[in-house]
Amino acid sequence: MTGLWVAAAVVLLDQTTKPLVRAKLPLNDSIAVVPGFVSLTHVRNTGAAFGLLDRADLPFKTALLVGLAVAALVGIAVYATRLPPDQRLARAGLALVLGGAVGNLIDRVRTGYVLDFVDVYWRDYHFWAFNVADSAITVGVALIVLDMILDARGAARATRGRDTA
Repeated sequence: MTGLWVAAAVVLLDQTTKPLVRAKLPLNDSIAVVPGFVSLTHVRNTGAAFGLLDRADLPFKTALLVGLAVAALVGIAVYATRLPPDQRLARAGLALVLGGAVGNLIDRVRTGYVLDFVDVYWRDYHFWAFNVADSAITVGVALIVLDMILDARGAARATRGRDTA
């Protein structure tokens, strides 16, 4: 149940920041936060994660991306129901991924694009612009992967312990 609260908090924070950016920063304008490293830049992502397919002119692109997001949410739900309660790290990761996916899905359904605004760069090298939902998804996936690594290490130790006994 805690996971749903985490997911809801991500959606709330994501859906609160995006209207602020829309209201305060014209499209494609930028404000340096840490000069030479981070700016707030109002951009629209009509593609998928990290701008994939952003420039692609596909018929029904928004519907396709909404369908993929819904399929991912179903996959997350199925995975969550099969996850043992003691895997807290994975559950926290899933909650962050769920909240981020819902936050971006709301944008895509409402406007046909996802608003991104955090621009991290160094000199002429820019990372893809992202938002709160993207950050939650990234951290969530990292937690899930970390849980898998720790789980695999624990299983390997348990196996070695049985082999030496």
